[in-house]
Amino acid sequence: MTTDALLAITVVWGFVFIYAVMATMDFGAGFWSMVYINKERTNATNIANRYLSPTWEVTNVFIVAIVVALFSFFPGATFILGTVLLIPGSIILLLLAIRSGFLVFSHYSKSGYGKLLTYVSGISGFIIPAILLLVLPITHGGFIEVIDGAHQLQLDKLFTSPNAYAFSGFAVTSTLFLSSLLLSDYSNVANEPEAYKVYRRDALIVGPLSLVMGFLIMLTLRNEANWIYTNMMEYLPFLIGSVAMFLIAGGALFLPSQKDKKKLGRPRLAVVAVVVQYLLASYAYGRAHLPYMLYPDVTIQDGFTHPNTFHAVFITYIVGFLILFPGFFYFWRLFMKDKRYLDQKES
Repeated sequence: MTTDALLAITVVWGFVFIYAVMATMDFGAGFWSMVYINKERTNATNIANRYLSPTWEVTNVFIVAIVVALFSFFPGATFILGTVLLIPGSIILLLLAIRSGFLVFSHYSKSGYGKLLTYVSGISGFIIPAILLLVLPITHGGFIEVIDGAHQLQLDKLFTSPNAYAFSGFAVTSTLFLSSLLLSDYSNVANEPEAYKVYRRDALIVGPLSLVMGFLIMLTLRNEANWIYTNMMEYLPFLIGSVAMFLIAGGALFLPSQKDKKKLGRPRLAVVAVVVQYLLASYAYGRAHLPYMLYPDVTIQDGFTHPNTFHAVFITYIVGFLILFPGFFYFWRLFMKDKRYLDQKES
């Protein structure tokens, strides 16, 4: 592996991680909005909708960045990946288009359609993460055959793989866990105690389930893709650190609140701890996956672009993010601090 190729895949993986965290919170907010749509007393749906409204547009920026980065840095590998992932990728794009369309339409529709739109966006937002994370086990090998020189995905093998279901289960539980944590923090900031209690309770329920699914991933990896399991064991301290951060997040939900000692939970600390948890785990997984983008046929070096092209594109990315990052930071600060937006009482 050259330094340039390693740097390029780090940029792509960074985009993937940012999108994964933001998207899970976004998709989960849509699901919780659907779940609590008929429980107006808690104001939980209103809180979820207030979070969902300004964030889903920003989240989609990063999925575009991932695709552009792959095409720019790894044009050779992208052709094979595009061929293999044609069916799951098409399903994901279709669901994203449906969900985004309904979210836009919900802002302009009559009130009589509100519940229908909420159910459609909630259900599609629940399914998308499960299909998205299927991409990872596909890259581990065992589900692809080369027929007449073309790589073809064997869907029958994929849908009978315990490891694939473990990844999908982890995607769903992580989506619900991260989103419930963030919504509990958002409810706390917005001074919505009933909604806070609801989302704190949800986080305490689905959090352990996400950890169990993480262990199931490791168990099934050992049998189905032992090469990456063995490599991940070399980064065991990061995996242990990930579990430790999960325990810290869980403990934070039982600490007395800084503002009100009678109220349990410090959701902001829990959110930060869980993001660090996923960062440590994703680092261990990402390093273990190298040098392969698609095992055993495609490495990051095989599909890498010309060094001159990489340097030009990399500089463009740096300049672009130097411009965009302050805007994203300001957006989130307004979103979490603007009293006029936080104090809304109607959906």
